[in-house]
Amino acid sequence: MPFAPAARASAAPLLALSLALTSCGPAENSPGKTAGTSPAASASSAPQVKQPKANEPFDYQLGGAYDPPAGVRTVIRDRTARPAPGAYNICYVNAYQAQPDAVEWWEKNHPDLLLRDTDGGTVIDEDWDEPLLNVSTADRRERLAGIVGGWIDGCARDGFDAVEADNLDSYLRSDSLLDREQAVAFADLLAARAHRAGLAIGQKNAVEMSGARDEIGFDFAVAEECGRYDECEEYADAYDDKVLVVEYRRADFTTACEKWGDRLSIVLRDLDVVPAGEPDHVNARC
Repeated sequence: MPFAPAARASAAPLLALSLALTSCGPAENSPGKTAGTSPAASASSAPQVKQPKANEPFDYQLGGAYDPPAGVRTVIRDRTARPAPGAYNICYVNAYQAQPDAVEWWEKNHPDLLLRDTDGGTVIDEDWDEPLLNVSTADRRERLAGIVGGWIDGCARDGFDAVEADNLDSYLRSDSLLDREQAVAFADLLAARAHRAGLAIGQKNAVEMSGARDEIGFDFAVAEECGRYDECEEYADAYDDKVLVVEYRRADFTTACEKWGDRLSIVLRDLDVVPAGEPDHVNARC
């Protein structure tokens, strides 16, 4: 299974430690404060969820916010950024791993929520130097849902329309300490939290999980390099074409546009997703 969250990782160095502590810290996101709403809250009291539309032009702005290109109707930005005026805004949340600049906060406040090996060391996604979060038990998943749920609630307060919860497939990098069922169980909690907040929620990568759409409650998908790895059809079938595709190589972008440009939203971005106006910025749509 390919794993290419380059855009996700590139956002991390842009976040100052103070921002990470502010957004992750107890004042907003402690489980005691954010986990009070029951999963059984009635549908009648939940805000209306606005669904994304298939095949609308979109932009992927995790490396830094900038004015969307002409014609863009959907924008994905980090949860620390502000929504783009007039667009359908999707809020990026790193739900299954700790951002490198927030590890100290996790170690200080919730050390048992970091996944550890038999020697007590944290299990690291070495591609991005991110410790995995420990979703192995129901108690830990509930506590993590309180913290991550606080970020999701913050996205809603800031005016986002949806959230994408990254690293659903981190169990594949857990040295067999986590499994698919645990990842799905945590996603269930996050989807319920997003919907209570009035946000749609997207599956991020992990094409093998597309069959769990109804079980979890995902509303759309964000698929990095599905053109490169010939996975777009699985996402399109599972999500009725509500799929936002990010390609990082021109040849893969061309292929994706030829096969799926009339059905899916596809963007070509540079690997570091740098903002417009910076060197190496690449940005194109079918």
